[in-house]
Amino acid sequence: MTVARVLPNVTGLDKHFDYVVPDQLAAGAVAGAVVRVELHGRRVGGWIVEIDPADAHDDADLKPIAKITGRGPDPELIDLADWASVRWVGRRRHFLQAASPHRAVLALPPTQRTGNVSEPRSPATTELLARGGGVLRLPPTSDPMPAVLSAAATGPTLVIVPSVEQAMLLGARLRRGGLTVAVVPDDWAAAAGGVDVVIGSRIAAWAPCPDMAAAVVVDEHDEALQDEASPTWHARDVVIERCRRAGAPVVLVSPSPTLVALEWGVLVRPSHERERSGWPIIDVIDRTDEEPWKRSLVTSELVRHLRDPDRVVVCVSNTTGRARLLACRQCRALTRCRRCDAAVVLDDERRLACLRCGTVRPPVCLECGAGRFANLRPGVTRLREELEAAANRPAVLVTGEGPERPEAAGVYVGTEAALHRVPGADTVAFLDFDRELLAPRYRAGEQAMALLVRAARLVGPRARGGRILIQTFVPHHDVVQAALLADPGRMVEAERSRRAMLGLPPFGAYAEIRGAGSDEFVGSVEPSGDVVIAGGDGDYVARADSWTALGHTLSTGVRPAGSRLRIAVDPPR
Repeated sequence: MTVARVLPNVTGLDKHFDYVVPDQLAAGAVAGAVVRVELHGRRVGGWIVEIDPADAHDDADLKPIAKITGRGPDPELIDLADWASVRWVGRRRHFLQAASPHRAVLALPPTQRTGNVSEPRSPATTELLARGGGVLRLPPTSDPMPAVLSAAATGPTLVIVPSVEQAMLLGARLRRGGLTVAVVPDDWAAAAGGVDVVIGSRIAAWAPCPDMAAAVVVDEHDEALQDEASPTWHARDVVIERCRRAGAPVVLVSPSPTLVALEWGVLVRPSHERERSGWPIIDVIDRTDEEPWKRSLVTSELVRHLRDPDRVVVCVSNTTGRARLLACRQCRALTRCRRCDAAVVLDDERRLACLRCGTVRPPVCLECGAGRFANLRPGVTRLREELEAAANRPAVLVTGEGPERPEAAGVYVGTEAALHRVPGADTVAFLDFDRELLAPRYRAGEQAMALLVRAARLVGPRARGGRILIQTFVPHHDVVQAALLADPGRMVEAERSRRAMLGLPPFGAYAEIRGAGSDEFVGSVEPSGDVVIAGGDGDYVARADSWTALGHTLSTGVRPAGSRLRIAVDPPR
């Protein structure tokens, strides 16, 4: 009699149970199969994670598997889920769900591989693949298709892009080029059967790709590749580990690779001339000589663009509600943290507090010693009225709560959602870019550069006349200079030294533990000299030298039943 070890797909449960496989179900009882079993008097779904385990219970005391629903993840992905459950301190079921089809798959279609890889291919990608993988930096308006074709020339290829829409568009182009393509999750069965290219958004990191020869992660810098819900797994890290185990090279493609990517692999970049031509014209509007407490963000340079009836202008400000950026009324300098350079705020005790590293100091300007500060800036709702008056034409408000496709207009104003929802523009103006540069997040610089990358794609390369306006009080900031010179690498060294000093990823592991039940959870974690947990009252931070040490230590904690505990390892924001 065969015994199957089953992991039930039950919320809050991360424990496996042994079941007997009836003779009539033996043919389909393989590791990864999706099954129905009886558990505590009710029938639930689950996955077979092992067949005939060495420590199985006596089959005479076991219940039988009730039904085999269909195909599920391969054993390699089951093992990868075990790794991910430690890496991001999550339930295994979460990752097995990502690796399973959305509807029952009873049988797989025949393999459909052609190997008909067309041109053009990317010599740089071919070089990286031959060296075992690495990071390819391309300008924002470059086409990732040649990089994907170079990978597909080596054999079955897994491709990860930030959105389903991008996956569908790129998949259609690959099909027109003669390759067989499975866009997951809809084409999960075809992917498991075998095609030339398996492509999808973040969840495709868990998609089947038999005999995978290579993998490509497009726009590695994009936050959409990381799950915002707990566990906060990142498709880049899953693919890197998956390829390491499979002995397959992976290429990370991005206009502005993250520090995690750069510390992982060798970097290849195009010539400066080619990279510069792929960026739009960047205009930096230096506001250091202005009164920073003025309410208007409408500069004379911006007005010239707003009043040009032939230009579509998108104005971006992520300020909604009361702003928290301060400036000294005496010398006009922005208040910044003396330790990590982020913007600081006045706390309830009238101290200047850094939300990034926790440093506090008396309310005294570091530049001139004055103690009076102005609070900046207006929100987008008021800005729309001001911009409409300055432009003398209608301005449309675009926010995350608004429609996916706003009405056509010559002027748009909104949060960064406008960069995703407006179909095209001639000018993108960041009205208060300092809010991004000096945000109390350790990835603030990378996230600010990602906004510039998105804006560059909206306006197109410099040859088309596209422009980005950056209004700032810190024109010499590394990110601003990197964009101005079309060289994202200029911001890397400062970012690297800052994170290394603070022990932040990739030079250390970091997690936030919050929500109901967090106090009980932290109290149950087995102490470890490698992990430090600080905080209280339902809000904790855990730090360690490595993600492995952090994950193993936090995995010893007991989650209170019914709690809304959130453990965010390397949180995106």
